[in-house]
Amino acid sequence: MAGISLLLRLALLALVSLVPYCLSEVTPLTNANFDSIMKENQIVFVNFYADWCRFSQMLKPIFSDASDKFKDSHGKVAYANVDCDRQPELAQRFHVSKYPTLKLFRYGEMVKREYRGQRSVDAFTSYIEEQLKSAVTTVASPEEFNNRANKDKRSVIAYFPQAAGAEFDIYQRVASSLKGECDFFVGVGPELAPSGPAMTFVPANSNDHQAFNGAFNDQEFVKAWVADKCVPFVREITFENAEELTEEGLPFLILFRMAGDTESERIFTEQVIREIADQKSSINCLVADGQKFAHPLHHLGKSVKDLPLIAIDSFRHMYLFPDMNKLGQQGAIRQFVQDLHSGKLHREFHHGPDPTQPVPQIHGSADNTQPPPSVFKQLKPSDNRYSILNRDEL
Repeated sequence: MAGISLLLRLALLALVSLVPYCLSEVTPLTNANFDSIMKENQIVFVNFYADWCRFSQMLKPIFSDASDKFKDSHGKVAYANVDCDRQPELAQRFHVSKYPTLKLFRYGEMVKREYRGQRSVDAFTSYIEEQLKSAVTTVASPEEFNNRANKDKRSVIAYFPQAAGAEFDIYQRVASSLKGECDFFVGVGPELAPSGPAMTFVPANSNDHQAFNGAFNDQEFVKAWVADKCVPFVREITFENAEELTEEGLPFLILFRMAGDTESERIFTEQVIREIADQKSSINCLVADGQKFAHPLHHLGKSVKDLPLIAIDSFRHMYLFPDMNKLGQQGAIRQFVQDLHSGKLHREFHHGPDPTQPVPQIHGSADNTQPPPSVFKQLKPSDNRYSILNRDEL
Protein backbone atom coordinates (compact mmCIF):
# COMPACT_ATOMS: atom_id res chain seq x y z
CA MET A 1 0.00 0.00 0.00
CA ALA A 2 2.82 2.33 0.92
CA GLY A 3 4.37 1.64 -2.49
CA ILE A 4 1.11 2.36 -4.27
CA SER A 5 0.68 5.54 -2.24
CA LEU A 6 4.15 6.66 -3.21
CA LEU A 7 3.42 5.96 -6.88
CA LEU A 8 0.19 7.96 -6.67
CA ARG A 9 1.99 10.89 -5.07
CA LEU A 10 4.64 10.81 -7.80
CA ALA A 11 1.95 10.68 -10.49
CA LEU A 12 0.14 13.65 -8.94
CA LEU A 13 3.37 15.61 -8.77
CA ALA A 14 3.98 14.87 -12.43
CA LEU A 15 0.49 16.06 -13.34
CA VAL A 16 0.86 19.22 -11.30
CA SER A 17 4.16 19.97 -12.99
CA LEU A 18 2.43 19.74 -16.38
CA VAL A 19 -0.43 22.10 -15.50
CA PRO A 20 1.32 25.35 -16.54
CA TYR A 21 2.04 23.85 -19.97
CA CYS A 22 -1.52 22.58 -20.38
CA LEU A 23 -3.03 25.93 -19.46
CA SER A 24 -0.78 27.95 -21.75
CA GLU A 25 -0.73 27.85 -25.54
CA VAL A 26 2.70 29.55 -25.51
CA THR A 27 5.53 27.12 -26.20
CA PRO A 28 8.86 27.74 -24.42
CA LEU A 29 11.65 27.55 -26.98
CA THR A 30 15.11 26.15 -26.32
CA ASN A 31 18.06 25.15 -28.45
CA ALA A 32 16.74 21.60 -28.28
CA ASN A 33 13.24 22.21 -29.66
CA PHE A 34 13.61 25.43 -31.68
CA ASP A 35 14.13 23.88 -35.12
CA SER A 36 11.43 21.25 -34.66
CA ILE A 37 8.80 23.82 -33.58
CA MET A 38 9.68 25.92 -36.62
CA LYS A 39 9.33 22.97 -39.00
CA GLU A 40 6.00 21.90 -37.53
CA ASN A 41 4.27 25.28 -37.99
CA GLN A 42 3.67 27.65 -40.87
CA ILE A 43 3.88 30.70 -38.59
CA VAL A 44 5.58 31.00 -35.20
CA PHE A 45 5.15 34.26 -33.26
CA VAL A 46 7.96 34.53 -30.71
CA ASN A 47 8.25 36.71 -27.62
CA PHE A 48 11.89 37.17 -26.62
CA TYR A 49 11.77 38.28 -22.99
CA ALA A 50 13.70 38.61 -19.74
CA ASP A 51 12.06 37.90 -16.39
CA TRP A 52 13.72 40.90 -14.73
CA CYS A 53 12.23 43.29 -17.33
CA ARG A 54 9.03 44.97 -16.14
CA PHE A 55 7.70 45.31 -19.68
CA SER A 56 8.29 41.60 -20.28
CA GLN A 57 6.22 40.78 -17.20
CA MET A 58 3.43 43.08 -18.40
CA LEU A 59 3.37 41.43 -21.82
CA LYS A 60 3.31 37.80 -20.64
CA PRO A 61 -0.44 37.50 -19.78
CA ILE A 62 -1.42 39.47 -22.90
CA PHE A 63 0.69 37.24 -25.13
CA SER A 64 -0.73 34.13 -23.46
CA ASP A 65 -4.33 35.31 -23.90
CA ALA A 66 -3.62 36.09 -27.54
CA SER A 67 -2.21 32.60 -28.10
CA ASP A 68 -5.52 31.12 -26.96
CA LYS A 69 -7.17 32.56 -30.09
CA PHE A 70 -5.17 30.11 -32.20
CA LYS A 71 -5.15 27.08 -29.90
CA ASP A 72 -6.81 24.96 -32.60
CA SER A 73 -4.48 26.09 -35.40
CA HIS A 74 -2.01 23.24 -35.02
CA GLY A 75 0.51 23.27 -37.83
CA LYS A 76 -0.52 26.75 -38.90
CA VAL A 77 0.15 29.08 -35.96
CA ALA A 78 2.22 28.69 -32.82
CA TYR A 79 2.87 31.27 -30.12
CA ALA A 80 6.24 30.74 -28.46
CA ASN A 81 8.64 32.51 -26.14
CA VAL A 82 12.34 32.60 -25.41
CA ASP A 83 13.71 33.33 -21.94
CA CYS A 84 16.78 35.23 -23.09
CA ASP A 85 18.61 34.81 -19.78
CA ARG A 86 18.20 31.03 -19.91
CA GLN A 87 18.64 30.78 -23.70
CA PRO A 88 21.36 33.34 -24.49
CA GLU A 89 22.38 31.46 -27.65
CA LEU A 90 18.93 31.99 -29.19
CA ALA A 91 18.90 35.65 -28.17
CA GLN A 92 22.31 36.14 -29.74
CA ARG A 93 21.38 34.15 -32.84
CA PHE A 94 18.54 36.55 -33.58
CA HIS A 95 20.29 39.72 -32.39
CA VAL A 96 17.97 40.36 -29.46
CA SER A 97 19.27 42.74 -26.81
CA LYS A 98 16.11 44.60 -25.77
CA TYR A 99 13.05 43.16 -24.12
CA PRO A 100 10.43 42.24 -24.98
CA THR A 101 11.19 41.79 -28.67
CA LEU A 102 8.55 40.17 -30.89
CA LYS A 103 9.63 38.35 -34.04
CA LEU A 104 7.64 36.37 -36.58
CA PHE A 105 8.95 33.23 -38.25
CA ARG A 106 7.35 31.94 -41.42
CA TYR A 107 8.26 28.42 -42.58
CA GLY A 108 11.18 28.54 -40.17
CA GLU A 109 12.61 31.79 -41.52
CA MET A 110 12.59 35.00 -39.53
CA VAL A 111 10.58 37.76 -41.15
CA LYS A 112 12.74 40.84 -41.61
CA ARG A 113 10.25 43.28 -40.12
CA GLU A 114 9.73 42.80 -36.41
CA TYR A 115 6.36 43.35 -34.79
CA ARG A 116 6.18 46.93 -33.51
CA GLY A 117 2.43 47.41 -33.21
CA GLN A 118 0.21 47.65 -30.17
CA ARG A 119 0.70 45.11 -27.40
CA SER A 120 -2.88 43.87 -27.05
CA VAL A 121 -4.80 40.65 -27.70
CA ASP A 122 -6.81 42.24 -30.50
CA ALA A 123 -3.73 43.74 -32.14
CA PHE A 124 -1.81 40.45 -32.01
CA THR A 125 -4.81 38.56 -33.38
CA SER A 126 -5.28 40.96 -36.28
CA TYR A 127 -1.58 40.79 -37.05
CA ILE A 128 -1.50 36.99 -37.18
CA GLU A 129 -4.72 36.82 -39.22
CA GLU A 130 -3.13 39.19 -41.73
CA GLN A 131 0.01 37.04 -41.84
CA LEU A 132 -2.08 33.96 -42.61
CA LYS A 133 -3.46 35.55 -45.75
CA SER A 134 -1.78 34.31 -48.90
CA ALA A 135 1.07 36.44 -50.14
CA VAL A 136 0.27 35.42 -53.71
CA THR A 137 -2.56 36.61 -55.97
CA THR A 138 -3.69 34.15 -58.64
CA VAL A 139 -4.22 35.43 -62.17
CA ALA A 140 -5.50 33.58 -65.23
CA SER A 141 -3.35 35.30 -67.85
CA PRO A 142 -0.59 37.87 -68.42
CA GLU A 143 -3.32 40.32 -69.40
CA GLU A 144 -5.03 39.90 -66.05
CA PHE A 145 -1.70 40.44 -64.29
CA ASN A 146 -1.15 43.67 -66.24
CA ASN A 147 -4.63 44.86 -65.26
CA ARG A 148 -4.39 43.93 -61.58
CA ALA A 149 -0.77 44.85 -60.79
CA ASN A 150 -0.31 48.13 -58.92
CA LYS A 151 2.04 50.11 -61.16
CA ASP A 152 3.34 52.06 -58.16
CA LYS A 153 4.63 48.89 -56.49
CA ARG A 154 7.26 46.30 -57.33
CA SER A 155 5.75 43.04 -58.60
CA VAL A 156 6.81 39.45 -59.22
CA ILE A 157 4.80 37.20 -61.52
CA ALA A 158 5.47 33.47 -61.87
CA TYR A 159 3.82 30.87 -64.10
CA PHE A 160 3.71 27.12 -63.40
CA PRO A 161 2.26 24.19 -65.37
CA GLN A 162 0.41 23.04 -62.24
CA ALA A 163 -0.19 24.22 -58.66
CA ALA A 164 2.03 21.53 -57.20
CA GLY A 165 5.63 20.42 -57.10
CA ALA A 166 8.85 21.61 -55.49
CA GLU A 167 9.20 24.71 -57.67
CA PHE A 168 5.65 25.86 -56.95
CA ASP A 169 6.12 25.32 -53.19
CA ILE A 170 9.42 27.20 -53.20
CA TYR A 171 7.81 30.19 -54.91
CA GLN A 172 5.00 30.21 -52.33
CA ARG A 173 7.52 30.13 -49.48
CA VAL A 174 9.70 32.86 -50.96
CA ALA A 175 6.68 35.08 -51.57
CA SER A 176 5.53 34.47 -48.02
CA SER A 177 8.91 35.34 -46.53
CA LEU A 178 9.11 38.59 -48.54
CA LYS A 179 5.47 39.56 -48.14
CA GLY A 180 5.17 43.33 -48.07
CA GLU A 181 8.38 43.93 -50.02
CA CYS A 182 6.76 43.08 -53.39
CA ASP A 183 3.33 42.18 -54.75
CA PHE A 184 3.41 38.51 -55.77
CA PHE A 185 1.28 36.93 -58.50
CA VAL A 186 1.01 33.41 -59.90
CA GLY A 187 -0.57 31.90 -62.98
CA VAL A 188 -1.16 28.16 -63.30
CA GLY A 189 -1.72 26.06 -66.39
CA PRO A 190 0.29 24.29 -69.12
CA GLU A 191 -0.63 27.01 -71.59
CA LEU A 192 0.92 29.65 -69.30
CA ALA A 193 4.14 27.70 -68.72
CA PRO A 194 4.64 25.47 -71.77
CA SER A 195 8.38 25.20 -71.17
CA GLY A 196 8.20 24.90 -67.39
CA PRO A 197 8.19 27.48 -64.58
CA ALA A 198 8.91 31.10 -65.51
CA MET A 199 9.27 34.16 -63.28
CA THR A 200 9.58 37.88 -63.99
CA PHE A 201 10.21 40.94 -61.83
CA VAL A 202 8.53 44.22 -62.76
CA PRO A 203 9.90 47.39 -61.09
CA ALA A 204 7.53 50.10 -59.91
CA ASN A 205 6.41 52.50 -62.63
CA SER A 206 8.33 50.60 -65.27
CA ASN A 207 7.75 48.30 -68.21
CA ASP A 208 11.16 46.71 -67.80
CA HIS A 209 10.29 43.04 -67.19
CA GLN A 210 13.34 41.25 -65.77
CA ALA A 211 13.28 37.48 -66.26
CA PHE A 212 14.65 34.94 -63.79
CA ASN A 213 17.08 32.56 -65.44
CA GLY A 214 18.19 30.45 -62.48
CA ALA A 215 17.17 27.11 -61.02
CA PHE A 216 13.63 27.09 -59.65
CA ASN A 217 14.37 24.16 -57.35
CA ASP A 218 17.08 26.07 -55.46
CA GLN A 219 15.15 27.91 -52.74
CA GLU A 220 18.09 29.96 -51.47
CA PHE A 221 18.95 31.13 -54.98
CA VAL A 222 15.33 32.00 -55.80
CA LYS A 223 14.97 33.90 -52.54
CA ALA A 224 18.24 35.78 -53.05
CA TRP A 225 17.19 36.83 -56.56
CA VAL A 226 13.74 37.97 -55.46
CA ALA A 227 15.09 39.76 -52.38
CA ASP A 228 17.65 41.60 -54.49
CA LYS A 229 14.82 42.87 -56.70
CA CYS A 230 12.18 43.52 -54.05
CA VAL A 231 14.24 45.10 -51.27
CA PRO A 232 15.64 48.32 -52.79
CA PHE A 233 19.17 49.47 -52.01
CA VAL A 234 17.87 53.01 -51.44
CA ARG A 235 14.92 53.30 -49.07
CA GLU A 236 12.96 56.19 -47.60
CA ILE A 237 13.31 56.85 -43.90
CA THR A 238 10.18 57.96 -42.02
CA PHE A 239 9.29 58.27 -38.35
CA GLU A 240 7.43 54.98 -38.70
CA ASN A 241 10.41 52.92 -39.91
CA ALA A 242 13.32 54.85 -38.37
CA GLU A 243 13.52 52.57 -35.35
CA GLU A 244 13.65 49.51 -37.59
CA LEU A 245 16.41 51.04 -39.72
CA THR A 246 18.52 52.08 -36.72
CA GLU A 247 18.25 48.53 -35.39
CA GLU A 248 20.16 47.33 -38.47
CA GLY A 249 23.18 49.05 -36.91
CA LEU A 250 24.62 50.52 -40.11
CA PRO A 251 25.57 54.19 -40.65
CA PHE A 252 23.10 56.24 -42.68
CA LEU A 253 23.90 57.90 -45.99
CA ILE A 254 20.94 60.23 -46.40
CA LEU A 255 19.70 62.48 -49.17
CA PHE A 256 17.55 65.19 -47.58
CA ARG A 257 15.28 66.60 -50.25
CA MET A 258 11.95 68.37 -50.59
CA ALA A 259 8.98 66.04 -50.99
CA GLY A 260 8.41 65.66 -54.72
CA ASP A 261 12.01 66.36 -55.71
CA THR A 262 12.21 63.25 -57.88
CA GLU A 263 15.17 64.49 -59.92
CA SER A 264 17.60 64.73 -56.98
CA GLU A 265 16.35 61.36 -55.74
CA ARG A 266 16.87 59.79 -59.16
CA ILE A 267 20.44 61.08 -59.50
CA PHE A 268 21.30 60.05 -55.93
CA THR A 269 19.80 56.58 -56.38
CA GLU A 270 21.56 55.98 -59.68
CA GLN A 271 24.91 57.10 -58.27
CA VAL A 272 24.53 54.98 -55.14
CA ILE A 273 23.64 51.85 -57.13
CA ARG A 274 26.43 52.45 -59.62
CA GLU A 275 29.18 53.24 -57.11
CA ILE A 276 28.56 51.59 -53.76
CA ALA A 277 26.44 48.50 -54.43
CA ASP A 278 29.30 46.52 -52.86
CA GLN A 279 28.85 48.52 -49.63
CA LYS A 280 25.32 47.23 -48.97
CA SER A 281 26.42 45.43 -45.82
CA SER A 282 28.21 48.45 -44.36
CA ILE A 283 25.91 51.44 -44.92
CA ASN A 284 22.19 52.19 -45.26
CA CYS A 285 21.35 54.43 -48.22
CA LEU A 286 18.25 56.51 -47.55
CA VAL A 287 16.20 59.47 -48.72
CA ALA A 288 14.34 61.71 -46.29
CA ASP A 289 11.76 64.48 -46.38
CA GLY A 290 13.87 67.48 -45.39
CA GLN A 291 10.88 69.35 -44.02
CA LYS A 292 9.84 66.54 -41.70
CA PHE A 293 13.43 65.90 -40.65
CA ALA A 294 14.34 69.55 -40.12
CA HIS A 295 16.09 68.86 -36.80
CA PRO A 296 19.04 66.94 -38.32
CA LEU A 297 19.48 69.80 -40.81
CA HIS A 298 19.64 72.23 -37.90
CA HIS A 299 22.41 70.16 -36.29
CA LEU A 300 24.33 70.42 -39.55
CA GLY A 301 23.88 74.19 -39.64
CA LYS A 302 21.44 73.94 -42.53
CA SER A 303 17.74 74.55 -43.12
CA VAL A 304 15.04 73.63 -45.60
CA LYS A 305 16.30 76.45 -47.84
CA ASP A 306 19.55 74.51 -48.37
CA LEU A 307 17.87 71.37 -49.76
CA PRO A 308 18.80 69.07 -51.34
CA LEU A 309 21.84 67.97 -49.36
CA ILE A 310 23.54 64.72 -48.40
CA ALA A 311 24.88 63.68 -45.00
CA ILE A 312 26.23 60.66 -43.21
CA ASP A 313 25.03 59.84 -39.70
CA SER A 314 27.53 57.39 -38.18
CA PHE A 315 25.42 57.05 -34.97
CA ARG A 316 28.18 59.00 -33.31
CA HIS A 317 28.55 62.10 -35.49
CA MET A 318 27.00 63.64 -38.59
CA TYR A 319 29.03 64.67 -41.63
CA LEU A 320 27.91 66.87 -44.51
CA PHE A 321 28.66 66.00 -48.13
CA PRO A 322 31.06 68.81 -49.04
CA ASP A 323 29.78 69.85 -52.46
CA MET A 324 26.30 69.10 -53.80
CA ASN A 325 27.48 70.20 -57.24
CA LYS A 326 29.33 66.86 -57.30
CA LEU A 327 26.09 64.88 -56.98
CA GLY A 328 26.19 62.72 -60.07
CA GLN A 329 29.93 63.14 -60.52
CA GLN A 330 31.66 59.79 -60.89
CA GLY A 331 33.31 58.59 -57.69
CA ALA A 332 32.05 61.37 -55.42
CA ILE A 333 29.58 59.33 -53.33
CA ARG A 334 31.93 56.35 -53.13
CA GLN A 335 34.76 58.55 -51.87
CA PHE A 336 32.46 60.12 -49.25
CA VAL A 337 31.53 56.66 -47.90
CA GLN A 338 35.13 55.44 -47.99
CA ASP A 339 36.23 58.53 -46.09
CA LEU A 340 33.77 57.60 -43.35
CA HIS A 341 35.04 54.04 -43.03
CA SER A 342 38.71 55.08 -43.11
CA GLY A 343 38.17 57.68 -40.36
CA LYS A 344 39.10 60.50 -42.71
CA LEU A 345 35.86 62.44 -42.18
CA HIS A 346 36.39 62.56 -38.43
CA ARG A 347 40.11 63.28 -38.76
CA GLU A 348 39.69 66.10 -41.27
CA PHE A 349 36.93 67.70 -39.22
CA HIS A 350 39.49 68.24 -36.45
CA HIS A 351 42.67 68.90 -38.41
CA GLY A 352 41.59 70.11 -41.83
CA PRO A 353 42.35 68.40 -45.16
CA ASP A 354 44.87 65.60 -45.00
CA PRO A 355 48.32 66.80 -46.15
CA THR A 356 50.15 64.93 -48.87
CA GLN A 357 52.94 64.30 -46.36
CA PRO A 358 52.46 63.67 -42.63
CA VAL A 359 52.70 66.90 -40.64
CA PRO A 360 53.68 66.63 -36.96
CA GLN A 361 50.90 67.80 -34.66
CA ILE A 362 51.85 70.33 -32.01
CA HIS A 363 50.41 69.27 -28.65
CA GLY A 364 47.36 71.33 -27.77
CA SER A 365 46.96 72.90 -31.20
CA ALA A 366 44.18 70.64 -32.48
CA ASP A 367 40.66 71.99 -32.73
CA ASN A 368 38.72 70.61 -29.77
CA THR A 369 35.30 71.05 -31.34
CA GLN A 370 33.35 67.97 -32.34
CA PRO A 371 31.39 67.16 -35.49
CA PRO A 372 27.63 67.52 -34.99
CA PRO A 373 26.40 64.67 -32.80
CA SER A 374 24.29 61.88 -34.26
CA VAL A 375 20.60 62.75 -34.35
CA PHE A 376 19.18 59.49 -35.64
CA LYS A 377 20.74 57.65 -32.71
CA GLN A 378 17.90 59.18 -30.66
CA LEU A 379 15.48 56.98 -32.58
CA LYS A 380 17.13 53.77 -31.40
CA PRO A 381 15.04 51.80 -28.91
CA SER A 382 15.69 52.41 -25.24
CA ASP A 383 17.53 49.74 -23.26
CA ASN A 384 14.42 48.29 -21.61
CA ARG A 385 11.48 49.22 -23.82
CA TYR A 386 11.55 48.19 -27.41
CA SER A 387 8.93 50.25 -29.18
CA ILE A 388 9.17 54.03 -29.50
CA LEU A 389 6.75 54.54 -32.36
CA ASN A 390 5.12 57.93 -32.78
CA ARG A 391 8.06 59.80 -31.34
CA ASP A 392 8.40 63.11 -33.16
CA GLU A 393 11.30 64.93 -31.52
CA LEU A 394 13.14 65.15 -34.85
